This record gives sequence, C-alpha cells and structure tokens, in this order.
Amino acid sequence: MKHHSAFRRSLAILVIGAFGASPAPLLASGFQLVEQNASGLGNAYAGQAAGVKDASAIYFNPANLTRLPGKQFVLVVSPIGVKTEFADTTSTRPLLGTTPIPVPLGGNGGDAGGWAFVPNGYFSWQVGSQWWLGLGVNAPFGLKTEWETDWVGRFKAVKSEVNAINVNPTVAVKLGDNLSIGGGANYQRLKATLSQGVPYGGLAYGGALQAGGAPAAAGILAQLGGPAGLALEGLSEVEGDTWSWGWNVGAALQIGDKGHVAASYRSAIEHDIEGTVAFDGAPTFVTTGPLGPLGSALNSRFAGGPVTARIELPDTASIAASYEGEKVEVLADWTWTGWSSIQDLIIVRGGGTTLSNVPLKFEDSWRAGLGLNYKMNEAWKLRLGTAYDTTPVQDAKRSPRLPDQDRVWAAIGFQYTVGKSGAFDFGYAHLFVKDASSDLPNQDPATAPPSGNLVGNYSTNVNVVSVQYRHSF
Repeated sequence: MKHHSAFRRSLAILVIGAFGASPAPLLASGFQLVEQNASGLGNAYAGQAAGVKDASAIYFNPANLTRLPGKQFVLVVSPIGVKTEFADTTSTRPLLGTTPIPVPLGGNGGDAGGWAFVPNGYFSWQVGSQWWLGLGVNAPFGLKTEWETDWVGRFKAVKSEVNAINVNPTVAVKLGDNLSIGGGANYQRLKATLSQGVPYGGLAYGGALQAGGAPAAAGILAQLGGPAGLALEGLSEVEGDTWSWGWNVGAALQIGDKGHVAASYRSAIEHDIEGTVAFDGAPTFVTTGPLGPLGSALNSRFAGGPVTARIELPDTASIAASYEGEKVEVLADWTWTGWSSIQDLIIVRGGGTTLSNVPLKFEDSWRAGLGLNYKMNEAWKLRLGTAYDTTPVQDAKRSPRLPDQDRVWAAIGFQYTVGKSGAFDFGYAHLFVKDASSDLPNQDPATAPPSGNLVGNYSTNVNVVSVQYRHSF
C-alpha cells in the first residue's frame, strides 16, 4: 500500500509540473523535442525504439513495455540551455514599395535563447502474462526564442513560444516469445504566443496614400503628429491554444538472446488554434469628416480581437536495432519526421480576413544515431552516443522564430542502480549546430505588414542535461 500511495503522489506532482512547465527551447530538428528521458540522452537517443528498457518506451516504442515486469514509474527533468545570436550584414528598414519607413534600423537582438526545465513522466503496469498498460505525460514539441524589442528583425519576430503537452495512454501485448506490439492514444494541448513589431506610422501613411492619394496621406500624417509620426511603432501579439488527438504504434522483435530490431510510428496531429491578437501602442484615427472612412479602416487594421490558425504537427517514423553482449551494448537508429506538413503560417481574424501569411515551406527531415553502453560493474553503466540531425528549414525561408540548421550530437551519460528496484540516470549532450544564413525579403504588404529585408547570420549553441529516477515494484 505504501508503494501505491507513493506512486500516486509522484504521478500527481508529475502532471502538475508538466502542465505548468515553461516552453522549451528548440532542440531536435525544427521544434521537435526528442528529449523524453535521461536514460537515452547519454546515447544521443540512438536506437531508442529498440533499446529503451524503462517506461519511457511509451514515447519511443510502446511495444517495449513488454520487457518490464510488474509496475514501474519514471520521472525526468531536463534543464536545457540554448544560446542564439544574430549578426546583421545588410538588413534594411521596412519598405513601402521601394521607400524605407523611417524607423530606427535596430541592433542584433542579443541572445534569443535561454534556459528551460522540461519535465516528463511515465508509468507502466503488467496486468497479465501477455498484457501491459502505460501512461505518459510529456512535451513532444517546444520552442522559445525572444529577441530584444528594438532589434533589426523585430518586424518579423520578437517573441515565439510553442508548448505542446501530451497525455499518452498506452497498451502493449506480447504475441509470442520474440514479438511484441503496442499502441496508444495521444491527447495533446498546443499553446502558442507570437509577437512582432508593427510600423504603425508608416503603414497608416502608406495606406492613406494608396487609398486617397496625397491629400489623404497629409491628413493622416497630421493625425500622427507630423513627419515624426512616421516612426511610430509598437508590438502585436497573438496568443492561442487548442486540444487535439493523435496516436502512436510500435513493434519489437527479439533476435536470439542478444539482438532486437524495432519500428515505431507517431501520427501527425492537426491543431485548430483559437486565440486573440492585441496591438500595443497602436494609434487611433478620427472617424468623422472626409477622412472618417479611412480612419475607421485604419483603426480596424490595428484593432485586437479573435484569431484562428491551423497547424499540422508532423508524424515521425523510426527503425532501430540493438545488440547487447555481457558488457557492451550497441544501438543504432534512423528516424524520419514529416515536417512538410507545415508550409505556411496563416493567421486569420474572426471575420475571415487574413491577418498574416508567412511562407515557411518546411521540408521532411531525418536523424541517424549511434550509441554504446558499457556495464562497468553491477551498479554503474556508462553511455556514449552521437547523432546527425537535419533541419526542415530551407535557407531562403529561415525565420528568426526558428533559426534552425543541421546539427551533430555528442553525448555521455551514466546509470546508477540502487538495489533491485531503483535506478538513477544522468545524461549530458552538446549540440554542434551549423551557422545559419538569413536572407528574408521585405514582407509582401498584401499578405502581412512590411518588415524589411533581414540579411545576416545566426549562431546557436545548445547544452542538454537530464536527470531521471526509475522505480520498479
């Protein structure tokens, strides 16, 4: 009874902590988080679909739950540090046609990264000789970048936060001595916050010039307070969230006494996000007299209200193998992610008009990993691993919201076994991320506010630490 009571308290803490967690920095390609346990981090998550031996199999391959006798819970916390900086070369101010809006150009934006603490937790339960149940609460996607509000790229992005929390009930069955399958449902919450600068003065003046010519533009300029009003700017912020369903399946085959091969798949999940947009520091224009209709149109353009967006988070497929000798275990995998499900970021106002349409044009990505475990003695195990992870971001479409590039993992970890029921895992990885170029053009005013040309280079540095406790009973 004491074991069950302790477990219930631990699971309650896990769920509360996971749902209150801060958004995570980008880590795996795109904004996918492969960091789902500490036991795999030391192997750079190589071969997890075949080699995972704890309840985090719920995420990597639910079929492997059949390797866990009795009950087990796993609690994980991963402090993750990301440093992302931009070096400007030939960026420009926002353009109306070929005319720059007279706002300050801005600086390089400081460090857009930071530290986050990402929790995950899992519970498995053998309910019969051939059947297992499981429950996972994890964060499969996450992104956080925040640039200084006066930086050169502020009209494209300032703050970007995406946080997905996933609840994953699971079932697994052993079909024979060597073959197991498993699957689960995924109930996922996606929350997003996106902010960027808006050149109010230039947009209002340009809109008036286009709609009513020089006399209308002069009238709007007067309401802005004269030529200095052309430099008026502020921030817009979109916030929204949604819940949606997906699924995952896996299979594992034991070959002889030492080998395992496995395959796993996680479905794409389509999210219909509902939220609001707010404009900070927006001007208000006169709605009476000859310029009244124009003033009303401009006020509507800078008015807050409901918005919607649709995004399909990608599916993932992995094939993996492991071979475990008396002292040494070798793991390998190849994993594909269908990032081409995300082509454009379209935000629509409540009335059906488009607030913004940013072309992203993501491409599918892949990841290959190789890991090694060495049993030092009955209590200690050493883990090593490396992986190559490709980005879904095209060079010509790279956004400061996700300045992603290919990366190489270098990882190390240890496991310390405590008696027959407990084990601690510690892992560390450094991600060597290639420098990434930026050559984004001025946004087309027909699809979004003008934002200027953002030309320069990004540099990113990532460190991942993870600690895990596993308890079997």
